[in-house]
Amino acid sequence: MLTSVNAELLRVLADPLRLRIVCLLARESLCTTHLVEETGARQTNLSNHLRVLREAGVVETEPCGRFTYYRLRPEVPADLAAFFGGLADGGCEASAPRRPCG
Repeated sequence: MLTSVNAELLRVLADPLRLRIVCLLARESLCTTHLVEETGARQTNLSNHLRVLREAGVVETEPCGRFTYYRLRPEVPADLAAFFGGLADGGCEASAPRRPCG
């Protein structure tokens, strides 16, 4: 079932740069400097997107000296997988006889 939490998460991930950031963080923890190198985005733009991801609970931070490392919260992709898995299961069930109209 689509909840307001799922809808907000999908809205956050619908941005191509934020989705790219999430894909990169799924492989390893990275600091802003790494993310600038990987994405080619400007540091201020990247920081704004990281703030949105952090506020949405998609990523968490870990201070390391004067740098901040970002990592993907593992439950986020797991929750999305469960949500889309439920949609796929529902799609299989939808091939059953139709509900009558009127």
